Amino acid sequence: MDYSKDFGKRLKNARIMRGFSMDELCLKLGNNLSKMAISKYENGKTIPNSSVLISLADALNVSVDYFYRPSIFSVESIYFRKKSTLPQKKINSLKEIIADYSERYIEIESICAVENPFTQSNRKFIKCKNDVLNAAAELRQSWNLGEDGIVNVIEMLEEQGIKVLEIEAPEKFDGLSTIINKTHPIIVLNKDFCSERKRFTALHELGHIMLEFDEFLEEKEQESLCNMFANEMLIPKSAFIRLLGASRHDISYIEMQAIQKQFGISCDALMYKAKDLEIISEQRYRYYWMKKNKNLDFKKLVESSHYPAEKSMRFERLVHRALSDELISYSKASSLLNKALEDVRMEAALV
Repeated sequence: MDYSKDFGKRLKNARIMRGFSMDELCLKLGNNLSKMAISKYENGKTIPNSSVLISLADALNVSVDYFYRPSIFSVESIYFRKKSTLPQKKINSLKEIIADYSERYIEIESICAVENPFTQSNRKFIKCKNDVLNAAAELRQSWNLGEDGIVNVIEMLEEQGIKVLEIEAPEKFDGLSTIINKTHPIIVLNKDFCSERKRFTALHELGHIMLEFDEFLEEKEQESLCNMFANEMLIPKSAFIRLLGASRHDISYIEMQAIQKQFGISCDALMYKAKDLEIISEQRYRYYWMKKNKNLDFKKLVESSHYPAEKSMRFERLVHRALSDELISYSKASSLLNKALEDVRMEAALV
């Protein structure tokens, strides 16, 4: 094994993951290391001594073990859809974050012997709206969801072999999905979103994973159909009609709030569904948005979150399970979680 080249690749990956240029990394290191030295490390021409290695790890917010861990995925195997509002530098950083997270996740699954493979054998071909509704109904049946609300969307996805990664991101970033090496599906969410938006986004991205769109459907149409898929997964058409009726002139906020609390879906998405199912008229739907845009108090009311927060916890639970079963050391747990050793010890207190 050519350690210098492997280290160089890891160093460059960590730098890109943090979104640093070489000059910015030098600045982060207090200019105690030159740009030329960093370039030599990344190109495999030399390797740093232990003190420099620790400084690099601290500056890049990775464990020292990161530089020794063999790479499983290359960022070239991570694909995003063409539509993205993020700058290329952020996309490159996100790819490295996903690769690093996926490696750590798969490693702890292997240690705990709980590999959870995902299959796309039931991927549905989509040409129109009805295909989406049918696909959502079939998936709900296949995953034994019935017509009730999904208690925790993130946990449900992780139980099905889909890894969910939450990141700090700008407000304009909702989420992304990708499948690494055609076997490892990843959904990336903005961790700062309220639960309703996070749940909807996660299922929208599930649509991109589970649905195969007709080549004649434009990207905008595909996005709209994935929104419809997410809406139907959160609250099936039959359950929605049972709660509201087949035809209404008006709908009260109290009714919508009750459904929001039960199914974890926003008022905006519920009003769209009511319009789409022709429970209310197009004119009534437009009035809802006019009122929102003109009345800030009403806007705040209908955009309030009423569903418990969700967070991806499976990866962290597996690390602590391995730690409790003495399959890994505290140092290894610290490396996998990318947390300080003291914090891991505190979190691992036995009940």
